[in-house]
Amino acid sequence: MTTIRGWTRRPARYSLVPLAMLAHLAMSGPWAIASSTLGPAAAREPPSGGAAADHAGAAGERYYSREDFVRVEKIDAHVHLHGSADRFMARALQDHMHILTINVDYPDFPPLPEQQRDAVSLKGRYPGWVAFAGAFSVADFQSPHWADAALKQVDSALEQGAVGFKVWKNIGMSLRDPDGRYVMLDDPRFEPVFSRMERDHVVLLGHQAEPLNCWLPFDQMTVRGDRDYFREHPQYYMFRHPEMPSHDAILAARDRMLKAHPALRFDAVHLASLEWDVDKVADFLDRFPNANVDMAARLVHLEYQAAAHPAKVRRFLIRYQDRILYGSDDAYGPDDSDPKAAAEVHDGWAADWRFLATSDVQHSPDFAPSFVGMHLPREVIDKIYRRNAEGMFKGAWTFPAP
Repeated sequence: MTTIRGWTRRPARYSLVPLAMLAHLAMSGPWAIASSTLGPAAAREPPSGGAAADHAGAAGERYYSREDFVRVEKIDAHVHLHGSADRFMARALQDHMHILTINVDYPDFPPLPEQQRDAVSLKGRYPGWVAFAGAFSVADFQSPHWADAALKQVDSALEQGAVGFKVWKNIGMSLRDPDGRYVMLDDPRFEPVFSRMERDHVVLLGHQAEPLNCWLPFDQMTVRGDRDYFREHPQYYMFRHPEMPSHDAILAARDRMLKAHPALRFDAVHLASLEWDVDKVADFLDRFPNANVDMAARLVHLEYQAAAHPAKVRRFLIRYQDRILYGSDDAYGPDDSDPKAAAEVHDGWAADWRFLATSDVQHSPDFAPSFVGMHLPREVIDKIYRRNAEGMFKGAWTFPAP
């Protein structure tokens, strides 16, 4: 398995479908979208390239350029590294990109003990640069001793430096009781594990459900990558499996769990599986003040919305600037022999930076309309790319003094 690029921006869980890089980008005129947050003068800032980064907006905001990408200290808070990943890390160090590698109870990834071994090794070999989130297995979930076994896995990972734990979409989409009912995230058998994390302020990273496109006919899907993937993997195409839980049912169970654990720090990855409408993501964040979201493998959905409603997307990113983490969802390894793989990681990181930091007009092979970059102020970029992850996963990384 090598670095994967493609379906809704490098989704690790769909790691068998390599596609071309998602951003075939073009540079164009100024960012001319009025923002009720920054005001018209700030919205008229010139494209964020070259000397533009040195200019302050009317309200004193400053902006980064495309060239600043390699100079700014950043965190990719959602990758999946396996094996040595030394080529990947060489590129990450060159790009000043610190890493959160996330273990997943996913059958196409190596077994969880091997994932943890690789993560611990990376953390030790790249101190201050790599942090990891563990995972517990749902194997033998029907056993009366399952919770005890899961808590032992949690203890083991914490002792080796884990800064959080991931629960995956198998909860809600594949894990079933003997009577055929699907196990949801609010199942009482998870209670001892989630209560432990809530009590000890351990972050839970949650990936429940899929993009809403998974429940729609092909001709109603919003981005090409989703259509391509579900055509090639019909077993995961929920529109063809009406007997399985609905998108709403899976997320409702997640939300009931969060209501039952109000102090739990929750990282709702993939824009909380509400990627199709930033208003839905905003409502989730308003209802759960201890939750954040990351944009891993869903940035293309922000780009899609920005094609029609750029000011709306920009207002969302600015309003919730303290609650959003950057993540790519790159999957890399265990083979570390292809130098092109690490270069593709860099290209994806740079493309994401261009969308968030600049005012360039851009294009995506996932949909027809062009879209303009969000041209977020430096303060917002710094939070999304670093400060929010630092605050959520305290002590996970170290950075050079300014």
